Amino acid sequence: MRISAKDACKRNREICELAPIVPVLVVTDASTARPLAEALVAGGLPALEVTLRTPAALDAIKEMSKVKGGVVGAGTLITPQDVQNAVDAGAKFGVSPGATDELIEACEALGLPLLAGAATATEAMQMLARGYDLLKFFPAEASGGAPALKAIGAPLPQISFCPTGGVSLLNAKDYLNLSNVICAGGSWVAPADKIAAGDWAGIETLAAEASRLGQ
Repeated sequence: MRISAKDACKRNREICELAPIVPVLVVTDASTARPLAEALVAGGLPALEVTLRTPAALDAIKEMSKVKGGVVGAGTLITPQDVQNAVDAGAKFGVSPGATDELIEACEALGLPLLAGAATATEAMQMLARGYDLLKFFPAEASGGAPALKAIGAPLPQISFCPTGGVSLLNAKDYLNLSNVICAGGSWVAPADKIAAGDWAGIETLAAEASRLGQ
């Protein structure tokens, strides 16, 4: 059950390499979760991050976990209880805006690979000292964007990142072209209006467009 930092990063690296973009999803109605996941996976984005920001999030993870070809994770992990809830719902990986000793320990104890957030060289070095060489760069745009992440990567080439926060179709390539970026997280592939309208074909089209960004 327990997972080491090394194994957590190995697993997350495998997930991050599935596609150039990881959809960051805010699901308010669990009944939309499965068709949403099916559309994103069909469009070529199999790794899905469901943020724990709504009452429907855990049920959404449960529903999305039933979709063939999808790998569903829980985002916005803050507390050890969040980790327990995510594991119980079937999450295969966890994402956090930052990192605390308690959160890291909970993820390792429950075997949930953690993609922890870091916005500075110091935070990245602290996670590296704990054995984590794959991190989330958050909030990406507010922290200086691709130029800042490139600068952090110069003295810390052993750390890879998944930038999230302000990443869009317009700037995603700026991040993906960096040598220290494996993938990026973005919410534009699943806009709220298309989810509300049940426009799954439209979301699949957006996902397909995003999946080609790594080419």
